[in-house]
Amino acid sequence: MVDLLIKNIKGLVQVREIPGRVAGKSMGTLPMLENAWMSVHRGRIADYGSMNHLPDLTALQVIDATNRFVFPSFVDSHTHLVFAASREEEFVLKIKGATYAEIAANGGGILNSAKKLQALSEDELFERSLLRAYEVMGSGTGAIEIKSGYGLSTRDELKMLRVARRIGRETPLTVRTTFLGAHAVPVGTTQFDYIRIIEEEMIPAVAEEKLADYIDVFCEQGFFTPAETERIVERGKQFGLKPRIHANQLHRSGGVQVGVKTGALSVDHLENIGVEEIACLQNSNVMPTILPGAAFFLNLPFPPARQMIEAGLPVAIATDYNPGSAPCGNMSLMLSLACIKMKLTPEEAINAATMNTASALELDATHGSITRGKVANFFITTEIPSIAYLPYAFGSSCINQIILQGQVVNF
Repeated sequence: MVDLLIKNIKGLVQVREIPGRVAGKSMGTLPMLENAWMSVHRGRIADYGSMNHLPDLTALQVIDATNRFVFPSFVDSHTHLVFAASREEEFVLKIKGATYAEIAANGGGILNSAKKLQALSEDELFERSLLRAYEVMGSGTGAIEIKSGYGLSTRDELKMLRVARRIGRETPLTVRTTFLGAHAVPVGTTQFDYIRIIEEEMIPAVAEEKLADYIDVFCEQGFFTPAETERIVERGKQFGLKPRIHANQLHRSGGVQVGVKTGALSVDHLENIGVEEIACLQNSNVMPTILPGAAFFLNLPFPPARQMIEAGLPVAIATDYNPGSAPCGNMSLMLSLACIKMKLTPEEAINAATMNTASALELDATHGSITRGKVANFFITTEIPSIAYLPYAFGSSCINQIILQGQVVNF
């Protein structure tokens, strides 16, 4: 007896016996089992195979997936899902010509979000963020990283991380949390004093409550220098927080180099990198993570993902879902942008949004592929002609059913 049997699957996508990141030319290979079945038991993928050899199984629930594909759920390895309110007023300013840096210098941007968040109770913040959690589940995401960084005080950074942990407890999403106190310097303090607060107050408090898995820094001109970034993440490492870095979004900031030096799990953004940064990444285990939604929304250069793959690197794709620079948590749209604007193939983009993002979150043993024993996180498409249709039909919903932790999710 199994809990769930899916039969007549047109294509069971990302079937892998051995989990792990995919790099270079291997990113162009996406294993798929045609005319397949898959069984689920106790929240895990139990077995799968060809319909020509379907065993005599008894199942509590049977789904007929005729003419439909089954994909592993997306793993979104970079988000700011917990925030208080949207910032469409800044969107209008950008349309009229204001830059990201100009808006930030006038009290907008991150400081705007911090002001709004500080005014909310923890329960209010949870209720608003919960809506977004179900939104991303509905677009195919099954595991997600959520950062703090809109609190900018010890109290409010902890509030954000508690909300993120609560989302992981009260929804089927698998959640990893990141402390990003070093997102901006709040009004009324100096860079020096705020870094001291991060090191002496915030990091110990986060660690004491076990609220974060990782630590991040916005390594960028006008925010935190490479030296400051290194200092902060090394302090986090003393408390068991593994680094990941906001790197090279607006300028050649040195974020890639400091990420490699500190052994970061990932360096994210990468809109402004060249051969030097690519060479630096080639000599590391750091996951280069591109955020197409942010480049699109801010009208920045898209990261050179094609060059990175041709250099033998792995590439991960995440949304950067946040109210200021990437107000979209739809991973399918990120695949479309990666294919259209960065010339990734559909196979490369799907690998980047599943296997490689799972690796970036240290979830590759449990998420990101169709593998026996892994968490049963997957979605069943509508009737589509091929896997390439998923990124091709940008903005369309190609998802028919969502299964997380082995259970059908109803919205």
